[in-house]
Amino acid sequence: MLRRPLTLAIALAVALPAFAADERTALTLYRADSDQLFATNGDAVSGDGYAVVHERRAFNLTGGTQDLSIGGLPSALDSEALSLRFPGKGAHVVSQRLLLGQGFDAAVNGLVGHDVTVIGSSGQPIASGKLVHGGDALVLRDPNNGTSVVKEYAALHVTDAAEIARGSTLQVRVTGGSAGQTAAQLDYPTSGLGWRGAYVATLAPGNTCRMSFDASASIANRSGRDWKDVSLKLVAGDANRAKAAPQPKMFMARAMAAPAPMAAGMEDAMPEQATLGDLRTYSLPTAVDLPDGSVTQTPLYDSRTIDCERESIYDANGGMGYIPPRPRMEREMGLPNSTPVVSRVSFKAFDSLPAGYVRVLTADRDGNAELLGEGRIDDTPKNKQAIVTLGNAFDLRATREQTAFTASAPEHRIDESIRLTFTNAGKDARVVTVHEHPNRWRAWTVTSSSIKPTKTNPEQLEFKVTVPAGGTATLDYSVRYTWTDNDLSKD
Repeated sequence: MLRRPLTLAIALAVALPAFAADERTALTLYRADSDQLFATNGDAVSGDGYAVVHERRAFNLTGGTQDLSIGGLPSALDSEALSLRFPGKGAHVVSQRLLLGQGFDAAVNGLVGHDVTVIGSSGQPIASGKLVHGGDALVLRDPNNGTSVVKEYAALHVTDAAEIARGSTLQVRVTGGSAGQTAAQLDYPTSGLGWRGAYVATLAPGNTCRMSFDASASIANRSGRDWKDVSLKLVAGDANRAKAAPQPKMFMARAMAAPAPMAAGMEDAMPEQATLGDLRTYSLPTAVDLPDGSVTQTPLYDSRTIDCERESIYDANGGMGYIPPRPRMEREMGLPNSTPVVSRVSFKAFDSLPAGYVRVLTADRDGNAELLGEGRIDDTPKNKQAIVTLGNAFDLRATREQTAFTASAPEHRIDESIRLTFTNAGKDARVVTVHEHPNRWRAWTVTSSSIKPTKTNPEQLEFKVTVPAGGTATLDYSVRYTWTDNDLSKD
């Protein structure tokens, strides 16, 4: 059947019902950790993300039992959690059935009732009239009540509509209530919608670490539906979901749009922050549009300048401490002889910062702001430290060697000596924070050290090593591990 590609000459927007100003659709978006939802390629409709939709719909009830049809729903919604209610009207739902949007067929079924022209594979018109039925065969009725059935075609041209409902359709049987115009509440969760924090930190020049900080919410819509003039609430935190998100079929390949610009006046209107159980919410002050296949950004907080700290970190274990079930008495531990020195920046959260990505910039000699690095932060409460790893320090190098080792099982003792050598090819002296993890056994003491440790805990030693410009610095330290027979018998 020659039905691909579908080149519908229509504006692919959702036909929404008309609401009063206080009855607009409300979206509650949950944080999305999937990069795919925010990507500029991939499926047009995504199974990632999670949102709850609250809509007001108007129906003309007959007062008895009748069937209603609601079209234009997202193709990725959760059918088992969909709810239609008629508050205070005595009407109730007897049964409901969701017809899932299935790619090409869903788009064609959205044209039922409209005047269309069917185009053949060579571009010639085949038939025209009001579309009565979609599916494997099209049924059209012309103005003279003639009927055409078309089996093979390439495209449809729509002549009488600018907005076409598409996606899934809800069929509902309702009984009871009084006759007349009735408002109903429609609630359902859907995937394809989500948000995350998007932060830009621009470091100021000079030796003091200061940075301007811009906090925004990045909102992605790949639900298969446009959302126009909706109230938006963003939920930060981890809300547990027991079942996997639905995996919708793709309508058609649509490139993700570039981030949408802020709406006029948004610069001076920040979201209202509140709590929702153990979660945190941000309610946007004005209605927004979320076109399908778009990423929209809106500010979370006013821009501000905050203090920060630049660090150079050496950690041969990659931050992983480990306590073995028995003392490790082999000479070699498998640690690398050469390990990069990692550059990172940290700062104290001035308010609650939802999880997301932080881009760290600085001004170069030509005045342009250039990227130093990008990192992800988890949900960070107010006054807690956030750390962004920028990458490996170009001018700093570190080597590690074991200078002495003895192990005696009868004496219940291991002695080990380590030497770390740092080189600095830069023009300025650098301080390297060294994290060492004595992990041959849980009981250990430092017997000697060329530099006094700045911090000590059961899993880590910390040293501050100053490396001169164009020079080297060495750290030597020794550790003794001890245990008893009772320690081993307990394990």
